[in-house]
Amino acid sequence: MTVIKAEWLDTTATKAVCRALTAGGHHAYFVGGCVRNALMGAPISDLDIATNAEPATVLALSKAAGLKTIPTGIDHGTVTIVSDHVPYEVTTFRRDVSTDGRRATVAFSTDLAEDAARRDFTMNALYAAPDGTVTDPLDGLPDLLARRVRFIGEPDARIREDYLRILRFFRFHAIYGDPENGLDADGLAACAGLAEGLEQISAERIGTEFRKLLSAIDPAPSVAAMAATGILMRVLPGADHKALAPLVHLEATADILPDWRRRLGALGMSNWQDALRLSKAEQRHMDGIHLSLGNDLPIAVAAYKYGPEVARNSAFCRAAMAEIPLAQNWAVEAERGAKQTFPIRAADLSGRLSPGPALGTALKALERTWIASDFCLTKSELLAIDTDTAL
Repeated sequence: MTVIKAEWLDTTATKAVCRALTAGGHHAYFVGGCVRNALMGAPISDLDIATNAEPATVLALSKAAGLKTIPTGIDHGTVTIVSDHVPYEVTTFRRDVSTDGRRATVAFSTDLAEDAARRDFTMNALYAAPDGTVTDPLDGLPDLLARRVRFIGEPDARIREDYLRILRFFRFHAIYGDPENGLDADGLAACAGLAEGLEQISAERIGTEFRKLLSAIDPAPSVAAMAATGILMRVLPGADHKALAPLVHLEATADILPDWRRRLGALGMSNWQDALRLSKAEQRHMDGIHLSLGNDLPIAVAAYKYGPEVARNSAFCRAAMAEIPLAQNWAVEAERGAKQTFPIRAADLSGRLSPGPALGTALKALERTWIASDFCLTKSELLAIDTDTAL
């Protein structure tokens, strides 16, 4: 018998939710990531519970126990119970009635095995009772212990239910898989054969998966496998994975944390927004990396123009892509550039130029001259320059 031990399992908040659900004879099983990660000794982010109680019953039981509820996805069987400010996502056992590759029509079930069968990977179909006792209906525990990411049942069938599972397969291998054993051959073949289905998936969902994938300690083997199967080019046209492994090595040598934006920059593409639907802040960061690399900007100049984070990420990308040593002073240069302030303002040129396009052009020309001096020219030295000459 396998039993998980975890702090979150023994909290007053957790016990209150479990008591509320089991009142009247209903089941409460923790499932998915919290069970998987507890068994692996990894941190957990979400607490998901599966139950044979239908949503209306979950709401009634929670109310009777004095717990706050939010009907998060009640049509699909999900109610969020909040206990001591901690959210618990509680979902009724389900079985798929129909799927279209993006979403499923489900029916409620009272059978834990049916609920397990509709999940994606065997390591995600592990359940734990409130006392921590693990139930393993699909033999997922051996896969978890071997760090083997394996689809439940026939890989083709699981993927046709939701084509995003193709990207989840690579992401889960990057985070939980054993790099020495490689990716599951049957799963990899199914992903390659059904890759066209990714065209049904929104850029937002693909972007979410890539953020997580590229945040893994070492996503390079998974991304290389995506490239070999043609999947990488399908979701990120123009991407080249070859610099990713050198980048991961550089990061480890420099002892810096992974940054998915840095890893994305090393893939060498520029149409991130179309492929991944980045936020405005993310897009600015990626544009800064692209322009810094494309214009071969020194680290300090990149930091001045786009900020120290962009400069640092660009420096690592440049070294990895060109297969050259990382500049030893990368951190110092990034900070130095970020602290610079152009000493000239429009008012300083008002005696020579009237407000308008010519003034703006002159300011930019003087700024270029100042940057080219490695930020050394003083205000007086810059004002002594003939603006016509600077242009």
